[in-house]
Amino acid sequence: MEITGVKARAVNVNVVDLEDGGLSPYVTNHGAVEDVDRVVVRVDTDEGISGWGEMRVFLSPATTITALEDGVAPIVEGHSPFEVESLRRLLFIEYANVDMFFSAVEMACWDIVGKALEKPIYELLGGWTAPGTTTRRLDTAYDRENAVDVAYCLGILSPEESRIHAAKAVDEGFDVVKTKAGRDWKQDVERIVAMDDEVDGRLDFRLDPNQGWRLDEAIRVGAALADAGVYLQYLEQPIRVDTHRSLARLRQRTPQPIGPNEDTYVAHNLRELIEHGALDVAVVDMTPAGGISGLRQVAAIAEDAGVPMAHHCAFDLGIRTAAILHAVSGIPGFTLPPDTVYYAWEDDVIEEPFAIEDGAIAVPDEPGLGIAVDEDKIAEHRIAG
Repeated sequence: MEITGVKARAVNVNVVDLEDGGLSPYVTNHGAVEDVDRVVVRVDTDEGISGWGEMRVFLSPATTITALEDGVAPIVEGHSPFEVESLRRLLFIEYANVDMFFSAVEMACWDIVGKALEKPIYELLGGWTAPGTTTRRLDTAYDRENAVDVAYCLGILSPEESRIHAAKAVDEGFDVVKTKAGRDWKQDVERIVAMDDEVDGRLDFRLDPNQGWRLDEAIRVGAALADAGVYLQYLEQPIRVDTHRSLARLRQRTPQPIGPNEDTYVAHNLRELIEHGALDVAVVDMTPAGGISGLRQVAAIAEDAGVPMAHHCAFDLGIRTAAILHAVSGIPGFTLPPDTVYYAWEDDVIEEPFAIEDGAIAVPDEPGLGIAVDEDKIAEHRIAG
């Protein structure tokens, strides 16, 4: 089997408004999300099996599509989709990290392989997530649950509005809420305390300022939350990237666990963060990692260091959501729920959108990614690229 073509198309999909039960505008410290551009990728083969991938737009839809069709495609065409590891090594380009562009193609290759072998991707990766070393030693018999718990995501709102969403998250079966932060650290603390009070401690919280605080502010946030009796699941990337020693100092001075995210997007950074003692949780993402196989490599580094992992959300449509579900189910080490905003999409490009039930999404059992892409939906939401 050989890859014969790579086709990329850009789509724009709206996020449901807050008053209608969604998240728009999803306010962060650097903007507000009301709709999102995504690029969907189809990889074709000479045996008539096609696979699908998805990634966020880089700079512009045209730039992303050009990189995929004119850059990555000629390198992978003529190769077997089964060769995901060797294809990763073919994509060395001086002065550029092309892993994120390859990730969507690599995702599609896994989809093709699963379809060819008539197996879902999570089984090809080794089945459901293996229990951690300690759990495995204590209990060798465990039930397979083919669903993934996910974290409810929330933008920056007032404390009163945040209370409403915290109560909604509990009512809908979520155990974790991730909320954005970074515009005013005192209000960030106030919102978390208000939500914790609203649900009487029944939720864990992730607080993500997207590098929005100075070191001194992050220290004060951690102390203020602890004084209020709130202990986060983790503080996500509280200060700017590439300041690993400062992150280590922060970790020494706060009882709140530290979970770098943007810092993990560079391949060697996770090892450096571990060596510097600068993290408690690794918040990783398959796109900058170079796809599912790249994510597996990152996960092995974290698990070997005894660091728990969660997977990042980038406003993913159904294609990448399916890939995340397979990855966190089939790769050992993912012990914390991935983030998701899937419940807030106005539409999707797959024929049967996912349902979130009791705070979890079922992992598809059909071959490959286990989803069918709706070409009419792609046409409906397509934008110039």
